[in-house]
Amino acid sequence: MHASTPPAPQPRGLPVPCSAAHRSPFPLSPAADPAVISPQDPTLLIGSSLTATCTVSADLRLRAQDLYWTLNGRRLPANSYTALGPTTLSVALGRLNGSRQQSGDNLVCHSRDGGILAGSCLYVGLPPEKPVNISCWSRNMKDLTCTWAPGTEGETFLHTNYTLKYKLRWYGRDNTCQEYHTAGPYSCHIPKDLALFTPYEIWVEASNRLGVAVSDVVMLDILDVVTTDPPSDVHVSRVGDLEDQLSVRWSSPPALKDFLFQAKYQIQYRVEDSSEWKVVDDVGNQTSCRLAGLRPGTVYFVQVRCNPFGIYGSKKAGIWSDWSNPTAASTPRSERTAGGCDPKGGEQNTTLRRELKQFFGWVKKHSYGCSNLSIKLYDQWRVWLQKSHKTRNQVGSTRR
Repeated sequence: MHASTPPAPQPRGLPVPCSAAHRSPFPLSPAADPAVISPQDPTLLIGSSLTATCTVSADLRLRAQDLYWTLNGRRLPANSYTALGPTTLSVALGRLNGSRQQSGDNLVCHSRDGGILAGSCLYVGLPPEKPVNISCWSRNMKDLTCTWAPGTEGETFLHTNYTLKYKLRWYGRDNTCQEYHTAGPYSCHIPKDLALFTPYEIWVEASNRLGVAVSDVVMLDILDVVTTDPPSDVHVSRVGDLEDQLSVRWSSPPALKDFLFQAKYQIQYRVEDSSEWKVVDDVGNQTSCRLAGLRPGTVYFVQVRCNPFGIYGSKKAGIWSDWSNPTAASTPRSERTAGGCDPKGGEQNTTLRRELKQFFGWVKKHSYGCSNLSIKLYDQWRVWLQKSHKTRNQVGSTRR
């Protein structure tokens, strides 16, 4: 099986596929054709010229002046015709454009009343270019999926087959991938029977009516291109009554639990009414994280992804998994009353606000993400702040 150029959508008014447009209504004997077009179904480069001839059967009693030509349903001008004999009419086509459909353009010879006498499919296009940008990944070391690009220009205007081939580097025969279009129009999936600890050579061959092109060979080891499933059991919860934090926990990829590897994680989150995600890069290999500096009383959506790397000592960076499904949670609402006033706060409140502003600036700079040390200090500061409020309240009560 081969991958083919994806079919283009068929706009309304586009001619039917070429082979279906050449059926003649004239009742003749099975052995006789009403007319013959030459050349039949030619393949031409874009910009080429073509002279085609239509010779009608003597049984029809038609002459050259009774004929006319159409290309994709449009009548060609009479000044492009030449009568080459009593029953033969030619048409000259210059500087041909690429075929409008991959099944070929319809060049049809008609009788005066519009009846179809004969047809020819014109295949006008370009030879394939060398496929580029081959990229592969293995999900949990069980399979291999590869994608590629068709070349710098891409469009050949002709039906083009793509074949992905692979082999072990130092021995073994060429193998052909069978499952195409699994990850896009230019992709193929190898589901099983892959060797570990041995590099593969992988390449793509492109072919159409005008030629063949072969990509550069890519060398890879399955262990170097491993990705995995998104983290499972993602839970997002509040951190007590702290109005600017959420705790995120998840499980490591179960499919790789029996393999020697490291993992690093990323978190992204957004508020409910926004489409902009913020990414936390410094999670490391832990399976929990505390998000700080959030807005009170706000719903957040959180996702996690995993990058398994260093599998059996591989030096490559690894490939990120897909993001987990979004998990939602809300931060507690602020207990401060809007518009409230402490008549005895005065200078102390001004000083406290200044200290809070300085500290939150420090938190955002040093504890953004999942740094355990800074979060611990932040918690200690919140405890101290609460005790400080209680002390001031007790002093105020004693004085009253």
